[in-house]
Amino acid sequence: MGRLFFLFFLLVPLIEIACFVVIGNAIGLWPTLAGVVLTALIGSLVIRLQGLSLLNEMRSTVGRGQLPDRALAEAMMIGFAGLLLLLPGYFSDLIGILLLIPPVRSAIYAFLKSRVTVVTTTTGAGPGFTQRRVDDGTIDLDSDEWRPR
Repeated sequence: MGRLFFLFFLLVPLIEIACFVVIGNAIGLWPTLAGVVLTALIGSLVIRLQGLSLLNEMRSTVGRGQLPDRALAEAMMIGFAGLLLLLPGYFSDLIGILLLIPPVRSAIYAFLKSRVTVVTTTTGAGPGFTQRRVDDGTIDLDSDEWRPR
């Protein structure tokens, strides 16, 4: 796994540099730099607009008592796409744009869903668990044991 990360961090900058050289030769220096700045602006807008709508969707899913697995995965992919668009480089921009396409996100979600198991747990007092009491001089009264002054 370490070799894979090393290869990734070695190849991605080389691919980015090659893309800059090829695109710079094709359209020139200033349009190339303007394209990088433009994709950074688009990335920040994407994070803001789509991120807020996905947060509202997750909030409504949790409000219905369901696990927001799909919405959470979509939010992570859109956030990662926005981050890739913010980074300077055309290869990372290409990957970021691909992550913004809903069918691509659906395919990635289906791929990950088949390989990841989400386990939900509940917490609280159950058999074998008792509330911990602290003796700090506090007297705990039931509703029928006190009266207002």
